[in-house]
Amino acid sequence: MSTASHLAKLNGPQRRAAAYGEPLPDAAGASKGIKSGPLLIVAGAGTGKTDTLAHRVAHLVMHGVDPARIMMLTFTRRAATEMRRRAHEIAKSALNESLGGVSQGILQRMSWAGTFHSVGNRLLRHYARHLKLDPQFSVLDRGDSADLMDTLRQELGLSQKEQRFPRKDTCLQIYSHRINTQRPLKDTLEAQFPWCVQWESDLTRLYRAYTERKQRNSLLDYDDLLLYWQIMMSHPRLAAHVGGHFDHVLVDEYQDTNRLQAQILHALKPDGAGLAVVGDDAQAIYSFRAAAVENILGFPDRFTPRAEVVTLAQNYRSTQQVLDVANAVMAEAPRQHRKHLLSSRGEGPRPRLVTVEDLQAQAEYVCAEILKRREANVALRRQAVLFRSSSHSDVLEVELGRRQIPFVKYGGLKFLEAGHIKDLLAVLRWADNPRNGLAAFRTLQLLPGMGPANARRALDHLESSGGSLASLQSFDPPQGAAKDWRKLVELLLTLADPQRAWAGQVHLAREWYRPHFERQYEHFHTRLGDLDQLEVLSSQYPSRERFLTELTLDPPNATGDLSGRPALDEDYLILSTVHSAKGMEWDTVYLLNVVDGSFPSEFSTGKPELIDEERRLLYVALTRAQNDLLLLSPLKFHVTAQHRLGDAHVYGGRSRFLTDKVLKTLEPTAFQSSRIGSDALTEEVGDPALDISARLKEMW
Repeated sequence: MSTASHLAKLNGPQRRAAAYGEPLPDAAGASKGIKSGPLLIVAGAGTGKTDTLAHRVAHLVMHGVDPARIMMLTFTRRAATEMRRRAHEIAKSALNESLGGVSQGILQRMSWAGTFHSVGNRLLRHYARHLKLDPQFSVLDRGDSADLMDTLRQELGLSQKEQRFPRKDTCLQIYSHRINTQRPLKDTLEAQFPWCVQWESDLTRLYRAYTERKQRNSLLDYDDLLLYWQIMMSHPRLAAHVGGHFDHVLVDEYQDTNRLQAQILHALKPDGAGLAVVGDDAQAIYSFRAAAVENILGFPDRFTPRAEVVTLAQNYRSTQQVLDVANAVMAEAPRQHRKHLLSSRGEGPRPRLVTVEDLQAQAEYVCAEILKRREANVALRRQAVLFRSSSHSDVLEVELGRRQIPFVKYGGLKFLEAGHIKDLLAVLRWADNPRNGLAAFRTLQLLPGMGPANARRALDHLESSGGSLASLQSFDPPQGAAKDWRKLVELLLTLADPQRAWAGQVHLAREWYRPHFERQYEHFHTRLGDLDQLEVLSSQYPSRERFLTELTLDPPNATGDLSGRPALDEDYLILSTVHSAKGMEWDTVYLLNVVDGSFPSEFSTGKPELIDEERRLLYVALTRAQNDLLLLSPLKFHVTAQHRLGDAHVYGGRSRFLTDKVLKTLEPTAFQSSRIGSDALTEEVGDPALDISARLKEMW
């Protein structure tokens, strides 16, 4: 098999990106690595970016790069796992190995693939002593961070203000946005939370107390993992030491990085050597999460010489007619990495712009089209209805129910938000870090008779004894909790024993937790499956720390509960916001409310950069369609605050993104609702019997 056989399936630009760089020969002439400068792969929607990146990883290891010296950064653990899997399969095929062998060794050494936060966590623990950081620090999930923020709000008296002070979740959002954008608190408040501007000084006090409490208890929150990493990389000697461990750094979805992440990358590879990032500036839609589109737009010019730019424009997802609409929308963008998407699938049907009278007519039309396509063998789950905001599907959901069309709308209770999961994890987190007051406070209150006051008394006793769990043996618990207290202390000392193997620790904690679990939760048997799943998950991690941290950073999606009535439908429609639909694709896409106020959102019309992001959001929606694309444009929007029989309404204006050039790519059509009857009467009444003109003259 030839040296380049592993790249044979790629098109020209993909191959150029995957093979970028020069081989480094050893004394015998064999390749011992790849030398490359900074590389930006601009990958349009549906152009095979993940496959290209996986082929680049395989190309590097096939040319002698040690897999352990390749860092792969993604935004989900699943994306990192998929990248490793594909690179392994490519290498295995190129080496003509049916069972593995060399390629299996490559997979095992490819250990630095993960999210920014998980890789940051590993590096911070490794360099903890250089940062005056306890290597046994605990990572707070968002819920625990908000709870700690709420505790401090009350301790500082901020919850007692005469005027409304931001609630805990808002306080955490402000803090997170300020950290990730690296902007002053005043700028963050003015730009994103204007109603909170008056609280700048009080919020500063709150965030200082929040930081001090975390440091005192060896706690890091989600944002700290990036912040500490970025601060560590600002020290030249530490930055050189960390960067020296990696020959190549590859980053997926670079358009979604924030300023902290960009600063970390440039400190890792200040000259760009071995740095390759892939993304699509036209899909940068997460500024509300502090993502900075400037990272990808300005990437080439951050280096001298300028970074190499490879553009992927061959689209494998959509028909050309769909891409023509997307191309026309993005052609109006003022600043971008220009690309013109070309389909490998042919022309396809012309996308439609459907004008309807109001939201009810829109719902009727969408339902009729969904059922028509279903009869034409386009399954419901291959069709999706997308919208700018979650509430935009309300009327449609009622109509879907009336027509008995089953659907799934993205959302639901997160695994780590379930009380029984938080209980069991709190026990493990307290054993892992005795100074984790949040975990300890939750664990203590599982005991009968241990309310908040007694729990606080126990924590004060622990703190006065230097944080040693053994000191809990001398604590005098409430009379009714004495027996349960002894069992808890025995469990904590067993789990905290450094000689105790990780295997089996979750089972021990479960056995202790079971009587408290059964006492606290009705229908507890319906939740047992979650605890089973947690124990199974724990066996996939080498240590308690890795288990707790990875579960916090990348939790499972759903939790068990009473299942309710069974769903026996063989199929279901997808409803989704555009933000949630990124990365997905369907045969047919219906896009609701393509009018000004939705595209762009009425909340995003104050600044040019926000309008630019709204254009990119529309582009993302358009490029989810494989074959059929239907844009819905209601004329009337009924005013909500009126009598249920009222008819007050406003007219929706055509989206500013539907310019004349865009309209030329769409087939205009209109839909008449079945609620409006025909104007024609069935029969005449004979000769005129009333002279209205004469009657009106008689009035004067």
